[in-house]
Amino acid sequence: MDPLAFTIAVILFVVVGVLAYTFGKRTALTGKGVAEEGDRRLEEYSFYPFVVNPDGHVEFDAGLFSEGVRHLLENRNPRAARELIVVGEQNLVRDTFPSDNLLEYKRFYALYDGDGVVSDNDAFLENYKRLVNQFGRSFPNAGIEILLHNLVNPSRSLVAIENGAVTGRTIGSGATNLVLDLKTRRQRGEDKVNYELNIGSRQFKCTTVPVFRPDYGLVGAVCINVDTHFIREAVASDEGRFRAFVDNLLRTDFELDENILSKDEYGMAKKGKRHYMDERIRSVGSRGQERKLAAIMFSDIVGFTSLMGEDEAATLQIIETNEEIHFTALANHGGRLLKKLGDGMLASFGTASGAVECARDIQQAVSNDGRFEVRVGIHLGEIIEANGDVHGDGVNIASRIQGVVEAGQIGLSKVVYDNIKNKDGLSATSLGEHNLKNVGSPMTLYSLDA
Repeated sequence: MDPLAFTIAVILFVVVGVLAYTFGKRTALTGKGVAEEGDRRLEEYSFYPFVVNPDGHVEFDAGLFSEGVRHLLENRNPRAARELIVVGEQNLVRDTFPSDNLLEYKRFYALYDGDGVVSDNDAFLENYKRLVNQFGRSFPNAGIEILLHNLVNPSRSLVAIENGAVTGRTIGSGATNLVLDLKTRRQRGEDKVNYELNIGSRQFKCTTVPVFRPDYGLVGAVCINVDTHFIREAVASDEGRFRAFVDNLLRTDFELDENILSKDEYGMAKKGKRHYMDERIRSVGSRGQERKLAAIMFSDIVGFTSLMGEDEAATLQIIETNEEIHFTALANHGGRLLKKLGDGMLASFGTASGAVECARDIQQAVSNDGRFEVRVGIHLGEIIEANGDVHGDGVNIASRIQGVVEAGQIGLSKVVYDNIKNKDGLSATSLGEHNLKNVGSPMTLYSLDA
């Protein structure tokens, strides 16, 4: 054979052998017919399985998710696949998918070692668990709870908690809506979320910080929950308890001898200069009260005195039922219970429509019970919180409106009516002008239509 031809034949043989080995190895790793597709992030694909609805909330799209599963079964991309597995576990596709799609997902899960993804994420969160436990132990008996959610397993997401008696939650509790809530917040540019949570008559200030991994996306959340009623009512209202609370909060284990300040900072500290003072604390403390605009709802049991005279035991049961109805409705509509006044309930809302919808649910539940009736008055005005009490013209007007409407009615001031008249499903009938006690000029009132 010609030496040149022989040399070319040898080179071709080696090249073909290398290609055959490479293809065979890739097939062994990826499955027959699966093409390599690089290292693209899941969100770079058109099948990214989250969409934003018209209200601006992020929603999981099962159709896009299944499209992604099928694509990554045929086109290998471990990075995007791991992210998709995390999304699938977060959105409980094992419990919600039809059998064909579920079988497809299980095959996809096995191909990309889904158990390894879940196990790896558990290990990733171990250090977060340690931090949560140690920080939480710094605030014992302070009404401050700190916890960690593993959002790859939302049905049993709570994996670490300190001071859990604050809300009563325990290890293994779920948080099935938290994933979409945090994705919605991130869509709006909010990575740290502060919000008020009302559970019946209890109220919490909550801070949630999502935990993201570059390779998996959203995998967890650290939450700090503060029992505001405990601090305002049990602590701030009693000087002795307030001092004990502060002493407990500032308790330390030992004194640090090491100087951690720069020379300039150390000099300022020796002179007693403060680097920081919260202006809100200074201003609120000086005036001793807080004012804010809110939708105010006042409700009252009709004929309470007569009911007590007829059957005291039965009426006490009615009061308990009435409170349960109110607590449920307040929790469903973002209401905050300000105080109970015998058989009356005073609550505030961030929106007029929230107050009206809450009142409508209360009246419906009371009607279903059938043992008693309530009247409700709603006004949009200023409330003043001072020294553990609530008052102001807005509170007074809501109370007076409640007093002039009929049993089973929901009375609205004109400013509330103007806020809800264009809302779907909400309409009201004018009751004309009324002179309300301790209110300077007549007010036009409305009754919410059933």
